[in-house]
Amino acid sequence: MNLETLSKYKKLVLGILFDALGFVTFFIPGIGEFADVIWAPASAYLMTKLYKGRPSKVAAVVSFVEEILPFTDVIPTFTLMWLYTYKFSSERKQDTLN
Repeated sequence: MNLETLSKYKKLVLGILFDALGFVTFFIPGIGEFADVIWAPASAYLMTKLYKGRPSKVAAVVSFVEEILPFTDVIPTFTLMWLYTYKFSSERKQDTLN
């Protein structure tokens, strides 16, 4: 199944799960930094698969940078993107009509 076609609430649940996964690496001393090197590109890739268009590409870059930088793992990038997409974006009205 294509991640882009999931319902908005399934995307929210996945986003919270992905944010939690990124946050867990923050608590593993020594190993966490190595895990971030793996998780940063994975999170960017997942962001582009969950959402479409230019906002997803921008969010993927933000997600990558947030995960690769130390002490920024607590930022819930996936959840913020969900909020942007379904609560704040003017384009969401067009998506719900399609």
